[in-house]
Amino acid sequence: MEQQASRDRKPKTEAVDHALHNIGFELEELSPQKVMGRLHVTPKCYQPFKVLHGGVSALVTEALASIGAHMVSGLRRVAGLHLSINHVKSAEVGDLIFAQATPISVGRTIQVWEVQPWKIDPTVSESIGRRSLVSSSRVTLLSNLPVPDNAKDAGESLKKYAKL
Repeated sequence: MEQQASRDRKPKTEAVDHALHNIGFELEELSPQKVMGRLHVTPKCYQPFKVLHGGVSALVTEALASIGAHMVSGLRRVAGLHLSINHVKSAEVGDLIFAQATPISVGRTIQVWEVQPWKIDPTVSESIGRRSLVSSSRVTLLSNLPVPDNAKDAGESLKKYAKL
């Protein structure tokens, strides 16, 4: 059952964001209120010490916030202005990372999104809380920009896969 769900997420991710797809990220939920997905830490996304590369965390963070902001703005163009990320715990090869982006502030021209990647720690009991925060991020985006002529189809994949 999990393999089928993973196969269903891969075309969605490839259609919506090629960079996320190339590192193995799988989008699960797409809505203007929340963008979620998962990533297995593999050699594609780790640094020489075999832990999740901070740049990959930043890529995931900005991509999820941008996808959400794009939906909130009615599929108008968005552009990242500022990314702030605090890495609080490492993720090792084989770890499964979940990431969730939610809007903090949605204005006419500026949006701020919070993105939290976490892993499930199997060494911690469920009663204590098995979620272990990997990083905490905020992304500020300029929104409601005109879509350039060469990217008029940018929102088509979201129309197909998102809960708009």
